[in-house]
Amino acid sequence: MATYKSDIEIAQETEMLPITEIAKTAGVDEKYLEQYGKYKAKVDYNILNDVKKEDGKLVLVTAINPTPAGEGKTTTTGGLADGMKKLGKNVLVALREPSLGPVFGVKGGAAGGGYAQVVPMEDINLHFTGDFHAIGAANNLLAAMLDNHIYQGNRLGIDPRRITWRRCVDMNDRQLRFVVDGLGGRVNGTPREDGYDITVASEIMAVLCLASDITDLKARLSRIIVGYTYDEKPVTAGDLNAQGAMAALLKDALKPNLVQTLEHTPAFVHGGPFANIAHGCNSVTATKIARRLADYTITEAGFGADLGAEKFLDIKCRMAGLKPSAVVIVATVRALKYNGGVAKADLGKENLEALEKGLPNLLKHVSNITNVYKLPCVVAINRFPLDTEAELKLVEEKCKELGVNVALSEVWAKGGEGGIELAKEVIRLCEQPNDFTFAYDLDMPIKDKIEAIVTKIYGGKDVAFTPNAEKQIKTLTDLGFDKMPICMAKTQYSLTDDATKLGAPTGFTVTVRNVKVSAGAGFLVALTGEIMTMPGLPKVPAAERIDVDETGKISGLF
Repeated sequence: MATYKSDIEIAQETEMLPITEIAKTAGVDEKYLEQYGKYKAKVDYNILNDVKKEDGKLVLVTAINPTPAGEGKTTTTGGLADGMKKLGKNVLVALREPSLGPVFGVKGGAAGGGYAQVVPMEDINLHFTGDFHAIGAANNLLAAMLDNHIYQGNRLGIDPRRITWRRCVDMNDRQLRFVVDGLGGRVNGTPREDGYDITVASEIMAVLCLASDITDLKARLSRIIVGYTYDEKPVTAGDLNAQGAMAALLKDALKPNLVQTLEHTPAFVHGGPFANIAHGCNSVTATKIARRLADYTITEAGFGADLGAEKFLDIKCRMAGLKPSAVVIVATVRALKYNGGVAKADLGKENLEALEKGLPNLLKHVSNITNVYKLPCVVAINRFPLDTEAELKLVEEKCKELGVNVALSEVWAKGGEGGIELAKEVIRLCEQPNDFTFAYDLDMPIKDKIEAIVTKIYGGKDVAFTPNAEKQIKTLTDLGFDKMPICMAKTQYSLTDDATKLGAPTGFTVTVRNVKVSAGAGFLVALTGEIMTMPGLPKVPAAERIDVDETGKISGLF
């Protein structure tokens, strides 16, 4: 049986170019470059004011509903860009930063895989340039100022039972989901129920990713609602005079990070909200800089197209005025088998029957992109080592039978060379005119917008709102927050709110149990099913395999 090098071994064997050379390739003048060592740098967003060039094409990479191990969107994004570069195109990558939660949990890192990675992968997957630490610090500063305000006399009349702002930590830690704090007598604060979110679920992550500059960042931070008064009026970070200090912590984090692929294609890696509990896209700033510098920008959005792509299109594109030229839907044989009912442990075995049974999931995502959003798309079959020729042939034949555009992607094993077929198809699609549209109108009532997502995108029949959600929707409407887009918090493993319902179910009802406003980010969050904003570690976390030797060389990251 063939032996394969691990992702980290491949990454460590690659000779990176100095980041100054990558910046030159990208068209970034040295005066905008702030180096973090030899192989990574931040780019000042003021470059947008100086570079006079027509914005390039924007390509979104998304996927079908994934297995717990992920499907290779980042791998495909990097490999596709490297393939385009081999065809002589001026191309840049725009990705999200990984969270330490999945890195040490079940999914592993998020710097791509095989011969289609962004490097230095260890840095990117661990502390990188400190952006997430800055976000966590700003989040927790606001929490500290809020509790201090109550302790120091509570001039604003904040009801401690109606505080909505939670502390955060960038780690999967179920122990912190629900806590009681402020114990130990009067000098140690006011006792109350509290809880932690993972940093990527913090509204400050969303704010950072959607802010255009420091002025916009401060304005968004000041609008964040942290709780309500005894007479039910919202209290904001601005009311606590916290936005200036928070922005000071975030001033460097606001600048996009520049790195490279294994084949030296420039890549912006910036911001990292989860798509199941947040909007799941990299920063607007990084995307806009990439488009200004390159003729093609390849970006990705988290999890399946029902989450990441929906939010990319309905939230990010709407807020930032972006219009994608084409969409790539990544599908793997193993994810299709998973959606056909095969257990995770058996995904490596050939199973043509389950493969065919899982295809409706792929077709639903294709239909959403082409019929709801009216964008051209191609299915990239992301080849894995254990995929058989019969399985790959079946997927390709079935897609072609149904008129679905398809290309085999072998970037994991071959890098850019394995992405040329996909790259040619994407370039062709980018030249086609499209009538990009949204899944719902902002002027629709909150309930109607949620129902539009459930019926049009998920394929459901109905939405059930709990009494709590009904009350929250009325309050948010009365407060004037009803014209915002919707950020659905939902399991990534199913089109429904139930992770066990695989494939492309129909006739189901999605339960919305909580609706809250992220006034700084500018959207409403609808929590469905049993979704958690703080994940837990699995029985055998990836952290148990990660190590570092006496030379500082890290092993076990994947």
